[in-house]
Formats: sequence, structure tokens, C-alpha cells
Amino acid sequence: MRVLPGFDENAKIKLLTKLRDHAEIIICIYAGAILTNKTRQDFGITYDLECMRLIDMFRSYDLSINSVVITRYEDQPAVNTFINKLERRGIKTYKHYFTKGYPTDVDTICSEEGYGKNPYIEVTKPLVVVNGPGPGSGKLATCLSQLYHENQRGVSASYAKFETFPIWNLPLKHPVNIAYEAATVDLKDVNQIDNFHLEKYGTSAVNYNRDLEIFPVVKRIIEKITGKASPYNSPTDMGVNRAGFCITDDEVCREASRQEIIRRYLLARVDFKKGVLDESALQRAKLLMDEVGATPSDRPVVQKAIDYAEYKRSLDPKYENVIAMAMELPDGTIVTGRSSRRMVAGAALIINAIKHLSSYPDEIQLISPDVLKTMQYLKKHILHREKATLNIEEVLSALTISATLNPMASTAVDKLPLLAGCRAHCTAILSDADAQVFHDLGIDATCEPEFASNSLYGV
Repeated sequence: MRVLPGFDENAKIKLLTKLRDHAEIIICIYAGAILTNKTRQDFGITYDLECMRLIDMFRSYDLSINSVVITRYEDQPAVNTFINKLERRGIKTYKHYFTKGYPTDVDTICSEEGYGKNPYIEVTKPLVVVNGPGPGSGKLATCLSQLYHENQRGVSASYAKFETFPIWNLPLKHPVNIAYEAATVDLKDVNQIDNFHLEKYGTSAVNYNRDLEIFPVVKRIIEKITGKASPYNSPTDMGVNRAGFCITDDEVCREASRQEIIRRYLLARVDFKKGVLDESALQRAKLLMDEVGATPSDRPVVQKAIDYAEYKRSLDPKYENVIAMAMELPDGTIVTGRSSRRMVAGAALIINAIKHLSSYPDEIQLISPDVLKTMQYLKKHILHREKATLNIEEVLSALTISATLNPMASTAVDKLPLLAGCRAHCTAILSDADAQVFHDLGIDATCEPEFASNSLYGV
């Protein structure tokens, strides 16, 4: 949705619901992603939690969950704990191992020593949808392993990809496709012209390096497994993707993609600061941003937040450690908020934003100071928390309670859904709790690569 404004984020799931009587879902997760607590940026949760979220989501659409496959399993304790969690909740799991001979020795790959070492996934429906928390989850390997086992059982199974990016019929350097590279800097994905497609059909198509590199192997594996010529002449042939035909305003998509590339760079800076991204990936994110002629200041809230923090610090030494945030509202207005002894910057920002949307003057108090004091007393003196400053969720809880007696607070609460889709920026790294609230509200929040304090515990 961020790079293709108007794209229905539920398009694929809506399609699957029409096929629910014929389809079941297999979810793959790479064992290494569990070990490293890899995070899915758009939801702000780790891949193992995203795996469980996917199960809940598919179930909510009445789609059948077949199982979860742990790919490249190596008997790690943390992975075994995750498997236990799933199985004790009634989710069937399978362990798939590194494929012997992969990627060059096709005879070994397509044998009992290769794919044959993996257990066969018992399926009951003709359409099997293989999904995963993100790139590198092992979806292709799982499909090919299953293809091997099905053909061993006399079932003529086939394989196709249904993924959105890169968009094959957009130019190689279109910002939408560059945004895909920015989203996968940790995987070092690079878009390229599909030379197989160009040679076969005389038409340019865009794909990415991993698919291009592995295509000859995949083609040979499919032919070895099925005993007949592959129906695919290029990696682009394998895909089902019509997104490029649906763009009605190219410039809008280009600008949205430039903003996404900036966003990905800002996220990469924070991940590097946290130690979860290496320097080469950060540099790659910076190069991609440079390639589209963008800078962080092209995201207006970035400089606004920085300027506001510097302004407050210039007023009084007590603001030396102030944290500031800025958010652009749907009407183009940029509002700000800062940290205080009462609440975090994000909470102040949201309160100021809904005041603006409600046309309330700044001096209006939506929440009684006595309520905030009481909540802080609870945190510090009863729960013995180190910090009494209220986070976003706590302030919003106080606001909704106030709304039962205060009509102005009630009106302000009703404005919260209008913040969905707004961009915000903070001058310090957001806590996990605050980042989750921004996500839940649909606010696209980024931050500077600076920790809010020198405390190591809980960061």
C-alpha cells in the first residue's frame, strides 16, 4: 500500500477466500530467523510471532492451515521451544533440513538423500498455498521438496509464484522496483533484467538476482522430478503478477516509492544502531535513496522533529534531553509533541494531533492532571517501575476513561482513526510498546538512530 497507493492490502486474502474449498495453507519459517529474532518491519514483530499472527489471520478468513514448516532446521533449543509452542496449540509442524547437493548436484537433490530426507507434508486439497513471514523463509525449497514427494507418489503436481515485487513489467529503475530493493537490503536483493525472458520472448522483464541465479537449477530440478520439459522458460514465467497493469497514476506511485525508500533508510539506520543490520546493508540503503535523488529531509516530519527539539533546547537548559516528535496530518498540517515528566513525546504528539483535528485550542486539557499524577504514582510507588513517565498506551487509556465524563475528550477520541496513514518522526528510538501503538493506529512512524537514554536494560 505504501508504494502503490490505493492497493488493497487484503487483495490476496480475498482471492484465497474464493478458493477456500480447494485450498490449504502451509507456512514456512527459517530456523535462523527464530534464533536472531528477525523482525518484520511493517508489523514491528518478530518472524516467529508473525508466523502465529498469519495462522490467526488465515483462520479468521476460514482458510485451512495445514502446518508450519521449519526450514533449514538444525536442532536448536530456541527453535525446538517454538515448535513445542505450536504443537501444544494443535498446529502440526514439519522439520526440513538443508538439502544435500543444493544447488548444483541435481541428482542428489532429487533423491532420498536430498529432498527425500524431508518428511512428506500430508495435504488434502488440490491447491496448496505456501506462505512465510517474509523473504528468505524457505518457501521455494518447501515447494520443490513437496513437488518431489508428490511425484514420488504418482501425483502430477506443479509450482507457480504469486508475489508482487519486483513488478516485472515496470522499468528496472522505476522507484517502485527500487523500493523493493530498499525493503530487502538485508538479503542483498538486486533487481535485474530477466535475460532468460529477453532471449526467449524478445521482451524485457524485471526480476531479482536470487530468482535469476537459481532459475536454471529450479528448471532442471522440476524436469528431473517430473520427467518432462519444464513449462517455464524464464523466472518471470513462473510468476503470477498483474500489479503493473493496475497503475493509473504513475507519478503518484513514483513519489510514494521515493517516500518508502527514505523510510527504509531511516529504519536501516535504527537497525544498524541496534546491531541487527550490518554496515554494508546500511550503505546499500543509503545508495538506493541517493539513486532516486532523495534525502531524509524530503520526508517533511524528519526535519520538523529535529528543529523542534533544537528549538526547545535553546529555550532552557532543562530541555537538554528533550525528545520531540512531528506528524503530518491529512490536511498537510504538521503538529509536534515533546517528552515531559508526565508523558513520552509520542503521547504528547497524538494528544496535540487530535486536538488540532477537533479544532481545540492548545491550552485545553483533555485529561485531568490529577489522573496523570495518580497513574504515575501507581507506576512508581506501587508497581516500582524505574520510570514514571506514561507511555502512549497509558495516556490513551487515560484519555478514553476521561471521555466517559468529558465530551471534549470523547470528541478527541473519535478523531484517532483519522491518524491512520499519517507519517511521524521521533528524535529518539521509539520503545517497542510505543512503536506498536503507532502501528496499531496505522501511523507510519520513523525515528533518529539515537537511544532515548544510556540505559542498556530494556533497550
